[in-house]
Amino acid sequence: MLVYPHINPIAISIGPFFGVGPLQVHWYGIMYLVGFASAWGLARHRAARPGSTWTGLDIDDLIFYCAIGVILGGRLGWCIFYGNEVIYGRGTTPADWLNVFRIWDGGMSFHGGLTGVIVAAMLFARAKGKHVVDVFDFLAPLPGIGLMAGRLGNFINGELWGKPTDLPWAFGVPNAQGVLIGRHPSQLYEAALEGLLLFLILWFFTNKPRPRLAPSALFMIVYGLARFTVEWVRLPDANLGYLYGGWLTMGMLLTMPMILIGAGMMIYSYRRDAASGNLVRPAG
Repeated sequence: MLVYPHINPIAISIGPFFGVGPLQVHWYGIMYLVGFASAWGLARHRAARPGSTWTGLDIDDLIFYCAIGVILGGRLGWCIFYGNEVIYGRGTTPADWLNVFRIWDGGMSFHGGLTGVIVAAMLFARAKGKHVVDVFDFLAPLPGIGLMAGRLGNFINGELWGKPTDLPWAFGVPNAQGVLIGRHPSQLYEAALEGLLLFLILWFFTNKPRPRLAPSALFMIVYGLARFTVEWVRLPDANLGYLYGGWLTMGMLLTMPMILIGAGMMIYSYRRDAASGNLVRPAG
């Protein structure tokens, strides 16, 4: 059993200044910055390749739109699906709609963030006169590094642990009585599968021209399978528990449609075989 390093979730603390503070920068926030910066850099790299229909200004605007979508969608999604007690109140938690905006207290949902990005991409496409599916396809390989960073942030925060296990790479996590229990490091599993593996598959897949909608479909399939797999060893949120049969989690329920819809999108994409608008079509 491995020893959990107990990393301080606050990376930087400065102050207080004039009786206010201190100013604290959390590792989790830094991971979001890493995600946005990596997406911007990767997008700029792709936009610069020969034949790209994207400009540097397009990329700057796209990342801005998507950053707003991720933050608003991720927080609202978490409040709706996982943490609605912060809105409606429960037990000792008073009802307060302003809690929706308290992002620094934690609580972000991938599926909510994905929904926010979809809405942001639609607004961006309309503003720029681009085909919305081309925007989705261009975005598909970009989030992987950020997803990996976010899961590393969960590990640093000591949250989202997996089920008890006696595997040699289990981490000792104290229970309510202070007894160390070996648990799956499900955050690291997700960092590897939903983050790094997702990025590598999508990045190499999109190195070549693909039919319109295929990159978006592959993102749905790979993320969905990765998340569904890890959900088997990840503990459900304490306030929700299992939704059915001692095995179905909210994560599974939200992820299964992604896999099915992604598979349908992939079949449709290759049958239609429409050219992507992200690259200039050769003359003739």
